[in-house]
Amino acid sequence: MKIVRRDLMRNGPGSVKMIPEESDDLWMAYNLIAEGDTVLAITVRKVLREAASGGRDAERVKLKLEVKVESVEYDQEGSVLRIRGKNILENEHVKIGAFHTLEIELHRPFVVRKVFWDSLALDVLQQASDPKASADLAVVMMQEGLAHIFLIGKSVTITQSRIETSIPRKHGPSIAGYDKALNKFFDNVLQAFLKHVDFSVVRCAVIASPGFTKDQFHRHLLMEAERKQLRPVIENKSRIILVHTTSGYKHSLREVLDAPSVMNMIKDTKAAQEVRALKDFFDMLSNDPARACYGPKHVEVAHERMAVQTLLITDELFRSCDIATRKRYVNLVDSVKASGGTAHIFSSMHVSGEQLAQLTGIAAILRFPLPDLEDLEM
Repeated sequence: MKIVRRDLMRNGPGSVKMIPEESDDLWMAYNLIAEGDTVLAITVRKVLREAASGGRDAERVKLKLEVKVESVEYDQEGSVLRIRGKNILENEHVKIGAFHTLEIELHRPFVVRKVFWDSLALDVLQQASDPKASADLAVVMMQEGLAHIFLIGKSVTITQSRIETSIPRKHGPSIAGYDKALNKFFDNVLQAFLKHVDFSVVRCAVIASPGFTKDQFHRHLLMEAERKQLRPVIENKSRIILVHTTSGYKHSLREVLDAPSVMNMIKDTKAAQEVRALKDFFDMLSNDPARACYGPKHVEVAHERMAVQTLLITDELFRSCDIATRKRYVNLVDSVKASGGTAHIFSSMHVSGEQLAQLTGIAAILRFPLPDLEDLEM
């Protein structure tokens, strides 16, 4: 995210002008903009004009509008943010109080004004403008006849391609068609790999699968790279890592992110910190359950007893329409940090965030055991 101008006070009012440069930035903006904020942007609106014939002609005009936010929607497929609200800027074409939906796209500047910039909003802003936070990992997740290519950014996992090829059985009379079909499948995956994996952006490319599919495709990739002189692959073959997973589907991304070889490549990124914190939590839950808890009530009681060492919380909990609910979680995060603990805010657009969401979206690793937490009514 490019921050063009900041004019704000911590725990006070102010505005920020920014330009989203990648899908991650739109997700960050989605987490930043809340109901009651105002957003200013250039937009296109259809207006009716009186024609000479006495009828009315519809015309699309470009104009600057500022809306008081009532709802925000993130469209991952189209890489666009839709902000709906009432116009508050005097304009010859749009009355004050008229509803309008602003569409914020990549490379289109906009201004966010808040009455109150809390610590969470400032953290989101800090992450959005921090290039070091990016994971930028390409993953080819495959099994025989099926492959997915994922790009993992600092906050968003995007499915770039799905390749499916029917492959006959390896046994019996169809064995002759097996090798041909497998090669065709690998060629299709290779084309998608070349199209979507940019080594000037990604730190590493992971090929993951159950069995030997990953090894076969890796061999095919390197042989074709030599034969066709594919420089990006030849020059970056040391950044292509093989990982064993249980399937070729998205849920196995967690196994990729858990792999030590991958973790070493992305260890200083936000995505890696989330994965590590979640792994530590599950390890604690298995080995010393009195030092791990989840659910809002249990975590809050643990914090009242100054027991929370690491707080894990999803960004979804902060997007509540109820301002009091958001404030409650912001205060919890601030308070845990103030008492010497750490807080990880998980992106619900990553597999680790999806996993945490299944555990109510909030969990904690404790400094000391609290066995009586189990007896609390949720």
